Amino acid sequence: MSKLLERITVNPRQCGGRPCIRGMRIRVSDVLDLFAAELSSEQILEELPDLEMDDLRAALIYASRKLNHPVLVA
Repeated sequence: MSKLLERITVNPRQCGGRPCIRGMRIRVSDVLDLFAAELSSEQILEELPDLEMDDLRAALIYASRKLNHPVLVA
């Protein structure tokens, strides 16, 4: 799973420092928005032909890990 996360890159000079797929200008949030719009993995890959299935998996894993962090309540 950590090998998949290597596909997610963050460059402060690209896309405002937002996480992207393999250094391309395709943000993790772009992929998530397409899933939220009810596109299938196959449709996303047709829409963004530079992506690979493992890129989609990496975006989902990245998002899941970002949301799964402890929140301390005072």
